[in-house]
Amino acid sequence: MDKVREKQKIIAEVNRVSARCMRIIMYFLLVFFSFMLILNKYDALFLGILTAACLFISLIPILIVNILKFDKSILTKHIIIICTVIITGIYITELTYYAFPMMLFPILIASLYYNRTFILYTSLLETAMVVIAEFIQVNYKTIVSIEGKKDYIEVLMNFTIPSILIILFMSFIAYFIVDRNALMIDRNIETALITVENEKGLCFAFSEISENKSKLTGEHIKRVAEYTKILGRASGFDEEYVDKLATAAMMHDIGKLFISDDILDKPDRLTDEEYQIMKNHVLYGEALLQKCPGEVMHLAMIIAKEHHERWDGRGYLGMKGEEIAYISRIVAVCDVFDALTAERMYKKGWSLEDTYNEIITNSGKQFDPKVVKLFIQNFDKFKEIREKIPDMKIY
Repeated sequence: MDKVREKQKIIAEVNRVSARCMRIIMYFLLVFFSFMLILNKYDALFLGILTAACLFISLIPILIVNILKFDKSILTKHIIIICTVIITGIYITELTYYAFPMMLFPILIASLYYNRTFILYTSLLETAMVVIAEFIQVNYKTIVSIEGKKDYIEVLMNFTIPSILIILFMSFIAYFIVDRNALMIDRNIETALITVENEKGLCFAFSEISENKSKLTGEHIKRVAEYTKILGRASGFDEEYVDKLATAAMMHDIGKLFISDDILDKPDRLTDEEYQIMKNHVLYGEALLQKCPGEVMHLAMIIAKEHHERWDGRGYLGMKGEEIAYISRIVAVCDVFDALTAERMYKKGWSLEDTYNEIITNSGKQFDPKVVKLFIQNFDKFKEIREKIPDMKIY
């Protein structure tokens, strides 16, 4: 999680809200069309064509955001504002002061983006649109429905100046509202970033305590977290979710806090009874985390419970295939890869080649074939992490 990414998320969300606002503008256009028909000042066919054209333009942002899924594009907000300004321009060119309320739409939508520069940009676009409208009204009377407008001075006094005053007034208000809101959002993002970093630090410290019980340092959980990031990205998760998943993965063995040192540190093969006790660490981890608030802790609970499950159903709890959460299937591969390559009191570390072959051999048995495929595609990255974060023995 970082500040730039959080602001990008806000922009994407505002783009979606703005697209919904375009639907509201469409409803307004229909109501306005009905009102103008009741006034009977303009030809019904002319008004129908005008409204149909504006409705079509209103559909463009909806198409871009909801159908083409360009909600995260930096250009989307500009397209939305330009479409809104064009719609406003068409109506005020043809209907003058009757369409003045529509001049509020571009400024109101621009204010959603918490960007003072964008307010000024929108104001300039609207002002340019007013000037163009005045030019059309004076020079192309045959294509507009205005009667009695004969020269620039008359249009300037009755239309241009009032329009620009409305734009300036609304921009002035919007500018200071956005200024205040932008400051509040920046503070909220800073607070959220600090909270996330504190949560990561707490998760790492908590996880390292469980590792130290097994006479290990935190390198195992660091590597598992990094491996999880690799497979998370390869699975198509966005970067924020990848960060949360990696943090949660560090907690996968938290249940070992409740396992006695005699069993954890035993250099010989565990008895059946001891092995059963060891297996219970997944349930202890679930119980410990299930009441902890937050998405990261929820993910950690799932992983802590299921990371020893097998694709063929022969794992600790007997879950199989799709019954096992996908994130747990990811961590299962990462945990086994690191466990096999790491040196322990009771074994030497396997070579990277032997570990690679072991995981491939168990595709469709111990591991989800889809996850193994991603592991194969990203094996070079796994090797880089393994070399970058070596073990530090404390026993």
